[in-house]
Amino acid sequence: MSFELYYWDGIQGRGEFVRLALEEAAADYIDVARRPDGMAAMMKLLKSRTEPHIPFAPPFLKDGDLIVSHVANILFYLGPKLGLAPKNEPLRFIANGLQLTITDFVAEVHDTHHPLSTNLYYEDQKEAAKQRAADFITHRIPKFMGHFERVLAQNPQGNKHTVGRGLTYVDLSLFQIVEGLRYAFPRATKDIGKRYPALVALHDAIEQRPNIEKYLTSERRLDFNESGIFRHYPELDQDA
Repeated sequence: MSFELYYWDGIQGRGEFVRLALEEAAADYIDVARRPDGMAAMMKLLKSRTEPHIPFAPPFLKDGDLIVSHVANILFYLGPKLGLAPKNEPLRFIANGLQLTITDFVAEVHDTHHPLSTNLYYEDQKEAAKQRAADFITHRIPKFMGHFERVLAQNPQGNKHTVGRGLTYVDLSLFQIVEGLRYAFPRATKDIGKRYPALVALHDAIEQRPNIEKYLTSERRLDFNESGIFRHYPELDQDA
């Protein structure tokens, strides 16, 4: 039975972190919202008054009768099934903690262009966004990226992966973080390889993995755009 991934059509967004894991594992899955009437099916499920354990919002994954919501929770569930989580149980919790930190980082990325309210258009909060983005570039990118760089350097199994010796969903998510930051803040990240060499080496290695390379050049990989989490507004970008 195929996994069913539910997320908004037309954007990578938070759903992309789940897609990367499914694609790397060559898993059988359906990107529901990209099918005819898929968005209607997703909204029907979200608004259901009979479905038990309904999710608050996308992304969520359906595996048979089970619905799993939230990116980190979905990947915690999928990781062992897809061979993308450590076999050692304590390390699986370490991986989950790192993914939750990525979740925090992604929320801060979003708030660079929507610092006041998600109910307002970007144009209605542009001045506040400029201040938020400047602080994000100066303080928050180094805070988070520096942490992940240290995680790689201090992995007792070697610094090619974040947890244990093998590839995990955390590595795939960090690939997406580097991709997204480069799109949204090209000026701020122009020296990212010098500042965070281990992270960029991880990104480059993942980009060359056969299944990921195939996915990135396929129609399934949506382009970044100004409706997703990572948005490029030149007025928000600056040198780091």
